[in-house]
Amino acid sequence: MKIANSKWVAAAASIWIQSFTGASYTFGIYSSLLKSSQSYDQSTLDTVSVYKDIGANVGILSGLFYTAVAGRKSGGGRFFSGPWLVIFVGLLQWFVGYGFIWMAASGVIERPPVALMCLFMFFSGHSQTFFNTAIVVTAVRNFSDYGGTAIGIMKGFLGLSGAILIQLYHAVCGGEGNPATFILLLAIVPTFVMFLTMPFVRVYETVTTTDKKHLDGLSVISLIIAAYLMVIITVENVLGLSRSMQILSFILVLLLLASPLLVAVRALREEEKILSSLDCPVLDTSALLDSASSSVFPDGDHVVIIEDSNILEAMSTVNFWLLFLAMLCGMGSGFATINNIRQIGESLRYSTVQLNSLVSLWSIWNFLGRFGAGYVSDTFLYKHSWPRPVFMAITLGVMAIGHVIVASGLQFSLYVGSVLIGMAYGSQWSLMPTITSEIFGIRHMGTIYFTISIAGPIGSYLLSVRVIGYFYDKVASEDDNSCFGSQCFRTSFMIMAYVAVFGSLVASVLFFRTNKFYKKLVAKRSLK
Repeated sequence: MKIANSKWVAAAASIWIQSFTGASYTFGIYSSLLKSSQSYDQSTLDTVSVYKDIGANVGILSGLFYTAVAGRKSGGGRFFSGPWLVIFVGLLQWFVGYGFIWMAASGVIERPPVALMCLFMFFSGHSQTFFNTAIVVTAVRNFSDYGGTAIGIMKGFLGLSGAILIQLYHAVCGGEGNPATFILLLAIVPTFVMFLTMPFVRVYETVTTTDKKHLDGLSVISLIIAAYLMVIITVENVLGLSRSMQILSFILVLLLLASPLLVAVRALREEEKILSSLDCPVLDTSALLDSASSSVFPDGDHVVIIEDSNILEAMSTVNFWLLFLAMLCGMGSGFATINNIRQIGESLRYSTVQLNSLVSLWSIWNFLGRFGAGYVSDTFLYKHSWPRPVFMAITLGVMAIGHVIVASGLQFSLYVGSVLIGMAYGSQWSLMPTITSEIFGIRHMGTIYFTISIAGPIGSYLLSVRVIGYFYDKVASEDDNSCFGSQCFRTSFMIMAYVAVFGSLVASVLFFRTNKFYKKLVAKRSLK
């Protein structure tokens, strides 16, 4: 079918994959089970969780693999090439990683050594780099004029996936549920979804003037899904939902996730009409990408070409290390928060339903940050010539405020603080890859992007293990490694607030260094 061979179906398939592969943001659902079943103290639990973060951000292999098998246009291409192969390799790691974690947590196998648990945590996280590389880089290539918006949508659905997976969990297991069953669902359901949809994720390097319109349609759908999930989570937290209502609510989520196909059908029909009238010629940029080491940003009759950098060339620049350092502060403190959000809630005497809601709501704030930063930065860049790094500096400042609020330990401080931290954290995941593609080019974007992402787990290790784990265990009970009260995390979050402020200052330096570059980029793109 002709519709199956379009970048809009590729976008819909990418959205489905992203919607079920954000399991790293649901760690809070089963972290207590992991802690109790494996007899971990808080520092050991944080160490294990950091390996998940390391795996999810050390994506150099996935970047190199993408360049090797999907570096060229793959709309038709050879069978053993294209983004689907990158997704398939990630799928194998995902199934093995979560399968082993489930067997260990549920007692199917004897308690494994900490090092072995860290290894399979790494596999579960590392699989995500293959999904992210295949989907994000393909989205930038397919929608090169609106890279920020496209990345925001794809990263946004990844942020929403935590809430979607928890709704699946509630539909299958009910309100309280069984964390071991949740891990089993993580091993099976996303694997099935990816296997069915990965063949449709292909590269179609074409640009038409209707791209923005239909990307806006996908943006509206994502906002509707986010709003719906937020309502369901709130109702579930305040009033509670019967089992039948939980099942029905998840079915409605699935129907909403199917709606991007309607956008794909409408986009294809409009493009066919426009092409037949020759009012909107389609620019195929693949030849340019294949013949030269450059990134192509088409605009009407003009093409802005920016020299690509490989990973070694990028690492020799000051801008690379400024971006790396800003991400170490922003992503690192974000990872540390989500990895410990359940223990923070438990220390403040939150109920199980409230804790599950917190993890779900984090996904909503994460989504809003990812989607909003991509869309807003695109708007301000092309309408007001604001360089994207300025938004990175602003959001890191907001993150610092969120850390201070959590540190206060006041009633509802975790809810309010997690809103600010989650949105600011999600923003980094939208801004950083877009800035990377603009400063260093698209061809080696996957490798450079995930090299910078290594900053996340480094920051997560320093802040989760060396800061949060250390100060928690210092005041925790020796009998059961538990702690109750605002003093459990106050010092840690004040330290993370200072770290976020430092990251904001680093991003400000990057803003001043790239200001002239972005003005030239906007000027070239606006040529008529």
